[in-house]
Amino acid sequence: MCGIVGAVSASNIVPILVQGLQRLEYRGYDSCGVAVHQGGELRRTRSTARVAELQTHIDADGIASGSGIAHTRWATHGAPAVHNAHPHFSKGPGTEGRSGVIALVHNGIIENHEALRDELKAKGYVFESQTDTEVIAHLVHQLYNGDLFETVQQAVLRLQGAYAIAVFCRDEPHRVVGARLGSPLILGVGGEGSGNATYLASDAMALAGVTDRIVYLEEGDVVDLQLGKHWIVNRQADGSFKPVQREVKTVRAHSGAAELGPYRHYMQKEIFEQPRAIADTLEGVEGITPELFGDGAYSVFKEIDRVLILACGTSYYSGSTAKYWLESIAKIPTNVEIASEYRYRDSVPDPRTLVVTISQSGETADTLAALKHARSLGMPHTLTICNVATSAMVRECELAYITRAGVEVGVASTKAFTTQLAGLFLLTLALAQVRGHLSEAEEAEHLKAMRHLPVALQAVLALEPQIVAWAEAFARKENALFLGRGLHYPIALEGALKLKEISYIHAEAYPAGELKHGPLALVTSEMPVVTIAPNDALLEKLKSNLQEVRARGGELFVFADADSRITSGEGLHVIRMPEHYGALSPILHVVPLQLLAYHTACARGTDVDKPRNLAKSVTVE
Repeated sequence: MCGIVGAVSASNIVPILVQGLQRLEYRGYDSCGVAVHQGGELRRTRSTARVAELQTHIDADGIASGSGIAHTRWATHGAPAVHNAHPHFSKGPGTEGRSGVIALVHNGIIENHEALRDELKAKGYVFESQTDTEVIAHLVHQLYNGDLFETVQQAVLRLQGAYAIAVFCRDEPHRVVGARLGSPLILGVGGEGSGNATYLASDAMALAGVTDRIVYLEEGDVVDLQLGKHWIVNRQADGSFKPVQREVKTVRAHSGAAELGPYRHYMQKEIFEQPRAIADTLEGVEGITPELFGDGAYSVFKEIDRVLILACGTSYYSGSTAKYWLESIAKIPTNVEIASEYRYRDSVPDPRTLVVTISQSGETADTLAALKHARSLGMPHTLTICNVATSAMVRECELAYITRAGVEVGVASTKAFTTQLAGLFLLTLALAQVRGHLSEAEEAEHLKAMRHLPVALQAVLALEPQIVAWAEAFARKENALFLGRGLHYPIALEGALKLKEISYIHAEAYPAGELKHGPLALVTSEMPVVTIAPNDALLEKLKSNLQEVRARGGELFVFADADSRITSGEGLHVIRMPEHYGALSPILHVVPLQLLAYHTACARGTDVDKPRNLAKSVTVE
C-alpha cells in the first residue's frame, strides 16, 4: 500500500518522481504529492486526484529541483483529503512565514502515534492533519541536530509499528534519508548520464527505465542518499546503528509490462495474459522433482508430516484450493489459515510441518508476520509461492517457487491467482512423489495436462462475448450468490470476491450443499446464483442443489463442463466450458468468473483497476 519515490540528482528530478508515482499508483490512489528543495525553500504540491492531475499542478507551480520526494497514498489515518496527503512538512513551534524545515513521506502504520502526538503538542507543535505520518515529520524536526542521517536514526528508535520513510531537510540540499522496518523500501543506484543520481522507492518498478541497479534494504536499515553515493546503517538489538554493505543487484523491472496496450483496463489485459503467464510459470519444468523448490527441498520434504498454508485474500483462496490437492493426491494433512488471524490465536505447533506462504508481492505484512510467528513456535521448514523473486517473503523462506505472472497492476488479482495455483499443483506433485504416491504414469499425465493449460485457457477466454451478455443482467443487481462443491468451493469464494471488489455488488459464496442450512433464505428472483458445475463426482449432488434454487424462483447462471448434461431453460442460463479438466479444473473455471466481475463492473461504470478503499499491495497490518 502507498508508494514512495525519492531522488537526489544534479539535474531536475521531478519528471522521474512523477513517472515513478504513475507506476506505483496501483498501490494507493486516495491522494498524491511531490515535495522538492527549490530556491532555498521546501516546496510541495498535493492532490486528491490522480497522478495525471498532479502533473498539471506541478507545471502550473513551476516545481523543479534536483532533490525531492513523492508519494501516492492509501488512507489509513485520516480521510482522503489534501491536508492529509503526503508529503508532510514540519517547521517547528512558533515558526511563521517559511514553508517548512522537514519534508517526509511514509508507508506503514505508527502504533504509538497518539502518545507521540501528545508529547509533541506539549512542545508547541501544531498538527494540520489526522495522519500518523505528520507525527514522524515533527519528531524528526524536534530531534534535528544539523545532521539529517543521525537525526533519523534517533527518530526511528521512538517509533513503534511499521514504516518506510523518505525525508529531506531545507538546510541540507542534495540529501535524502530513508528508513524501513516492516514495510519495503529499495535504493536505486544511477549509472552514467544520470546526474550522479541516487533513488529511493517502495518498488523497483517505479525506477524501471531509470536504473536497474537496485539495493533491497533490510529490516532496520537507514540509508543516506547524496549525489553519486550512499551510506547504509542497520539498527542493532541494543538500539545502536552499525554500518553495513548491501549487495547491488541488477533487476530488470520492465516498464513495458505496465503499458495498457489495446485493452480497456489493466484487469482485462491481465485476464488475457493468463495463458502466457501460466506458460512462463511452467517454463523449464521437464519433470517433477523437489529441487523445483530449491536446493535441499528433498530432505525437507522427507522430514515433514503435514502442511500449514498462510495467506490473505485471493492468495488464501488459492491455498484453500491446494488443500484439496495436497490431501487427495499427496495424502498429506493440510491446514489453511488466514495469516492475519493465525498469529493472534493459540495454535498447536509441530516441527514436522512445512509452512507455506503465498503472496503476489512477497511483501504482504500479515503473511510475513505470520511466517515469523510460525518460525518462533519451532517450525523451521518454510516455503513460499511468490511472484517477486527479490521480495522479503522469498528472502525469509527456506524454499521458494517463483511464479512468473509478471507485473500485475489491477488491484483485483487475476493472473497472480492462476499462476499461484500452478505453483501449488507442482508442490502437490513433488510432495506426492517424495511420499510415494505418484507413479511415473501419473506424473506424465499430470505434466501433459499442465502443459496444455495455456491452450485450454485460450478456449475459455473465447467465451467472453457470452459472459458480456450475462454481465448486463448482473449490473442491475445488488446481491449475488456463488456456489461450488469440493475443490471448486474456493473458486466460488474467489468469484464472489472479484465481483464485490470491483463492481461493489454484495456477493457471498457457499458450498452448494450448505444451501438448506441458511443461504436458501436469501434466494429470490433478484438474487442471481452463479454456480460452478464441473463434471466430477459431485455433479449429481450439485444438480439437486440447482433444483432447490429454481424451486424458490431463483435465477441460475451456471458454468458447466461440456459433458455435464445441464441445459438452459426458464431461470437457468448455461455457459459451456470447452473441456473437463480434472484436478486442474479450478484454474479454468476461475477465468469466466474474473470476466463476469470485470464486465459487470464496466457496465456499472466503476473504476475497475482502482476500486474504492482498496490497494494492491497490503504492506500494513
